[in-house]
Amino acid sequence: EDRYTRVHGEVIMSGIQALVRLPMLQREIDLASGLNTAGFISGYRGSPLGGYDQALWKATKFLQDHHIVFRPGINEDLAATAVWGSQQTCLHPENMKYDGIFGIWYGKGPGIDRSCDAFKHANAAGTDPKGGVLLLMGDDHGCKSSTLPHQSEQALMSCFIPILNPAGVEDIIDMGLFGFALSRYCGLWVGFKTITETVDSSSTFNIDLAKYKFETPLDFRLPVGGLNIRWPDVALEQEKRILDYRLPAAQAFVRANKIDKEVIAAPKRKIGIITTGKSYLDVRQALKWLELTDEQAADFGISLYKVGMSWPLEPQGIEEFAKNHKLLVIVEEKRGVIEDQVKQILYGMKDTARPVIYGKADKEGQPFLSSAGELSPWEIAIKLGTVLADYTIVPNVQGHVDYLQSLAFKPGKNHEFVDRKPFFCSGCPHNTSTKLPEGSRALAGIGCHYMTIWMPERHAETYTQMGGEGVPWIGQTDFTKEKHVFANLGDGTYYHSGLLAIRASVAADVNITYKILYNDAVAMTGGQPVDGPISVSEIASQCYHEGVKKIIVMSDDIEKYKTAGKGSPLKMDVPVEFYQRDDLDKVQKKLRDYAGVSVLIYEQTCAAEKRRRRKRGLLEDPQKRVVINQQVCEGCGDCSLKSNCLSVTPVETEFGRKRQIDQSSCNKDYSCLKGFCPSFVTVYGGKLKAPDKRFFQDYDTSTLPDPKLPSIDDSAYSILVTGIGGTGVVTIGAILGMAVHMEGNACSMIDQAGLAQKGGAVTTHLKIAKRHDQIFASRISIGETDLLLGCDKVVSASADILQRLCPQHSHVVINQDITMTSDFTKNPDFSISDQGLLKQIVNRCGDKKFVHEFGATHVAAKLIGNTIEANLMMLGFAYQKGLVPVTHQAIEKAIEMNNVSVEKNKLSFLIGRIAAETPDFIAEKLQQLSKGLELDFQRKSETLEEMILRRMSDLKNYQNEALSETYA
Repeated sequence: EDRYTRVHGEVIMSGIQALVRLPMLQREIDLASGLNTAGFISGYRGSPLGGYDQALWKATKFLQDHHIVFRPGINEDLAATAVWGSQQTCLHPENMKYDGIFGIWYGKGPGIDRSCDAFKHANAAGTDPKGGVLLLMGDDHGCKSSTLPHQSEQALMSCFIPILNPAGVEDIIDMGLFGFALSRYCGLWVGFKTITETVDSSSTFNIDLAKYKFETPLDFRLPVGGLNIRWPDVALEQEKRILDYRLPAAQAFVRANKIDKEVIAAPKRKIGIITTGKSYLDVRQALKWLELTDEQAADFGISLYKVGMSWPLEPQGIEEFAKNHKLLVIVEEKRGVIEDQVKQILYGMKDTARPVIYGKADKEGQPFLSSAGELSPWEIAIKLGTVLADYTIVPNVQGHVDYLQSLAFKPGKNHEFVDRKPFFCSGCPHNTSTKLPEGSRALAGIGCHYMTIWMPERHAETYTQMGGEGVPWIGQTDFTKEKHVFANLGDGTYYHSGLLAIRASVAADVNITYKILYNDAVAMTGGQPVDGPISVSEIASQCYHEGVKKIIVMSDDIEKYKTAGKGSPLKMDVPVEFYQRDDLDKVQKKLRDYAGVSVLIYEQTCAAEKRRRRKRGLLEDPQKRVVINQQVCEGCGDCSLKSNCLSVTPVETEFGRKRQIDQSSCNKDYSCLKGFCPSFVTVYGGKLKAPDKRFFQDYDTSTLPDPKLPSIDDSAYSILVTGIGGTGVVTIGAILGMAVHMEGNACSMIDQAGLAQKGGAVTTHLKIAKRHDQIFASRISIGETDLLLGCDKVVSASADILQRLCPQHSHVVINQDITMTSDFTKNPDFSISDQGLLKQIVNRCGDKKFVHEFGATHVAAKLIGNTIEANLMMLGFAYQKGLVPVTHQAIEKAIEMNNVSVEKNKLSFLIGRIAAETPDFIAEKLQQLSKGLELDFQRKSETLEEMILRRMSDLKNYQNEALSETYA
């Protein structure tokens, strides 16, 4: 855990881990300065900060050692109020245990919107002079895991909160510590921009505690009484203090500590680029693609200015940078924040001296850099290159622009994409709980059940903000012939703010049924516990006393509620009806005829959380498994329709499509048994067969040659890993990243998991280099991939991934085996064209020699007994093909350090290597296993004669030889 202990030297950590380390470093710096401080952290989870609370809990010992208290809020605005309280501690010095308290608030963009009232009041009041507050803004620019794309700067600007914009993981530490110092000096809360590119990224960098010393401005005089929190205080004086002193003080502090800096200084200035945060790294990558080193850019008259505090912009630095430039190009993602400030700052310059400004529009007012979505280095490079060509500053730059434009992916006429959307986990309660009776519809809300909006059969047609579930019906009911609707409401949302929605519906006296989906975890962001005491009985009691008189509880184990004795937490103290979950349709029909507000509490623990608890020994693992006799199965698909479960998978046989249960992903919900099919067999007490290690004892690993590894001397090597959520894709990146770190090389990683992403597309972008200065943007952009490690062919053949391949350059190692998408749960005949997907990948690569296929899922299932191991086999295969610039010794050591199924994972990596080097050996081992009845049944006959003989044998075994002869 040196990421949380090392104060000098090389470390590897993610952005989330950097945010965990940040308050520890602040405490250490304070102690070194003679201050005995403590920290307080509160907020509410949400992407891209969905895993922050889990990371804090995992680091509890380190936090406690540094006197840092973490108390997650039940919602964002109350958490903000609690952080405000931490700054009020100094108002009672006689009771203080510490010299000061520094605070951190965290939340997703929508949480910032709902918390602005708290922010305005807390920011107006001010901060502890030996404390300070960082406000972590979780923004989702690309709307990857949100109901709307989000940008929080404008909200914080309206609260008069300065905004820091870190560019990467190292910046999180550097600018975070500066942020605390800034907050103490100017008395303001300090916004801290976080997006997926920064907090979901991991990278190696040098940490040095000694370098964090901040200068007090000499050109700014603090007013009498200072700028920090006080009591009593007056609102109008607070406003004047903010506008006349605090914001100028923030600008002075930025100026004194050179937080905004000129990174490339051209001696003869022509074009200046101003950028911030993620866009800074994108610009650096764009210049690299235009083949401009820092020295070359400077020689051509190109300067680069990196803004650290994007609002309020420090004016003197901007004025100085703008001098003698003919043109300023301002590169920032989403709506412009810096651009308007630059124009205002430079407005007073003489017309002959003022540079032309390109930003969201060019000099003619035409669109230049879009405010919608995200910007990529590829797009920025083309825009910058075009400007450089127009101003004839860089010779031959148009050739680079033309090449970059040629990399744009253009699907062919017959190109068909298969969309792998996120879906409910196998055994997820929502597979059943979100079903509706015919003729009804539901209003969706925030949570995993949000995914019903792209499941037409679930009739969830609209959604609301968090906490507004069901309330739109109040505005509809008087104007429609419809008499009733259902509203889905997760237990986490109920505790956050959803109870108010129920209260509003009771007050409006509308006909609505709230389906409170109690799954005992905040599943969408990683399975965290709900932030406070909550149970089915407490929800029932709350709703009843709020005026809901019709309450029904349903469960997969309803008897525990019926038989609960006095004093049991399961005992209901209000009138409640109980039903088994199989009665859902009957119960919902009953509720939709009820006049007024009714509540259906559907209780069943989250399937993913059950799996986690079983692995940790916290929950009993049922000794019962379901298997399908494929000789009896008729392939009707009723088991899929009844269960909605991804673990019911197709298997193609000579006798048509059959079904099988993927034991690796099955969470033992057993809903598939509702298909009432004679092909289903339940096995009690049986265990999955463990891999037979003897299979590989006759393989001499000393004969396995070490491949020639790709060079990383001159530039970064980009590996894009694609796969399916919940199958360990992110683990592959983590293992490779640690292996790179152990070899003393530099790397960056970014995981794109979004939502819960179970069953959905997941990617990891990994860049490996000799030096840190060879890596800029973490995300692999258009045409930048060196290796695509395609653990799933469907995701790998998507437009988003294909565009990142470079024709005649990128190599692809692709999993030959197809995993069905969620479409199969609804359509038993749904199929995916294996060869069609492969053709699309080959077409993009330009030649089949760049594409290497390996049936990893099949090999993992048969040789290891678990399809989860397929991804590590893929890594071993790619390594042996000479496509991974890391030694196998480092990879194996990283697997050991990961400390999860070490021997099995190392064996899987080895099998992948063997499959690449000596595929016949693997084929032989598979053949040795292919002697059982089931596997023989799956194998297709090669000739007509074999087909007839196999059927004769089956009929003889089924009845007798006479029947066999009759068939013949």
